[in-house]
Amino acid sequence: MVLIDFWTYSCINCQRSLPHVEAWETAYQKDGLVVAGVSTPEFAFEHVVSNGSSAAGSLGVHYPVAVDNDYSTWNAYNNEYWPAEYLIDPSGHVRAYDFGEGGYSTMESNIRDLLTANALTWL
Repeated sequence: MVLIDFWTYSCINCQRSLPHVEAWETAYQKDGLVVAGVSTPEFAFEHVVSNGSSAAGSLGVHYPVAVDNDYSTWNAYNNEYWPAEYLIDPSGHVRAYDFGEGGYSTMESNIRDLLTANALTWL
């Protein structure tokens, strides 16, 4: 199961959501959750890869982050928001999504439910 986190490092909403995403990765990685960030820049200075790498390190991001300077991943998801999280099941289907801040408990519940459902089907 994969959680895609669309963000950009200078977005304050993204910065406030990162601790939640990082906590989910820490708590559920052992159960099969993989977190992948997608850095899609809003401003010109965010297109500089070294700026994003430095900021990710400063913000404590430990999961992989793809650089989406040309918005190809953003567009593939028809995404419109920073931050945005998409929860994808092992079959590749988007099972839950959340835009902006505040839906943390709902997304965590979705993660738990999907991990439990998948654990049952793997027995």
